[in-house]
Amino acid sequence: MKIFVTGGAGFIGSHITDSLIEDGHKVSVIDDLSTGKRSHIHPKAKFYHLDIRDKRLNEVFSQERPSILCHHAAQINVRKSVEDPIFDANINILGTLHLLKLSLTHGLRKIIFASTGGAIYGEQDYFPADENHPTRPLSPYGVTKLAVENYLYYYQQVYGLDYVILRYANVYGPRQDPYGEAGVVAIFAESMLSGKTPIINGDGKQTRDFINVSDVAAANVAALNFTGSNIFNIGTGIETSINELFQQIKKFTKAKIKENHGSAKKGEQIRSVITPQKAINALNWAPKISLADGLKKTVEYFSSV
Repeated sequence: MKIFVTGGAGFIGSHITDSLIEDGHKVSVIDDLSTGKRSHIHPKAKFYHLDIRDKRLNEVFSQERPSILCHHAAQINVRKSVEDPIFDANINILGTLHLLKLSLTHGLRKIIFASTGGAIYGEQDYFPADENHPTRPLSPYGVTKLAVENYLYYYQQVYGLDYVILRYANVYGPRQDPYGEAGVVAIFAESMLSGKTPIINGDGKQTRDFINVSDVAAANVAALNFTGSNIFNIGTGIETSINELFQQIKKFTKAKIKENHGSAKKGEQIRSVITPQKAINALNWAPKISLADGLKKTVEYFSSV
């Protein structure tokens, strides 16, 4: 199949591009390189250096005629979304609407959308959260992801454009940016390998569901074969505290440091964990990489770059 991957030069998108090409698909990457890197793009992928809001995309869609749009381009900085909700919405909502318009115009069959399994649920009522958990995003970033989910439902109901929404847990692995505000695994690994002591926000007892990027890429490949439209959590169902994460990364980096706690981040979720059972049942997919193995490989990657 011909597949477009927006954000395909980024951390998650580039891994998905690799997996799709390995699976025999023809992939075109659309990325403005604001956070992605040209070096991450698979050599067999066509590359279009464009913003998802660019009008020139109409010509690209017309020329390539893709069957599937795998949409990962986004403004992902939660703090930035709080500081400038208009900027956040302009990319995440208006940019997506532009892609949806082009999808209808050029006969796309399906959209696979990268949503969030953390920010979209807010403080959880039960653990792990399933897809029926109330959605109460506490950041403009989470609000935009939920808005796009609703737009996808609308476009499916009115125009018949199918979708698969993948709500990711905390994704980590090679190529993650260690210099942004997100990506605690990359931040900790890079700091420890550089001889620095990373700061743990608050008491470090807050928990997250860490899923390896290779498992996320496999979920996207599995979503290609799903018939119809639906929402799936892509996580492990396992909670890991930030203190535990710190100790594991410390072991793999062999860093001689002690925990360094800073002030708690305002509005940060205390516990976040999602169940992937629905995806396991319907997509014939399951997470395969344990946290220990994934962290070991991630540290090896940051040691080599």
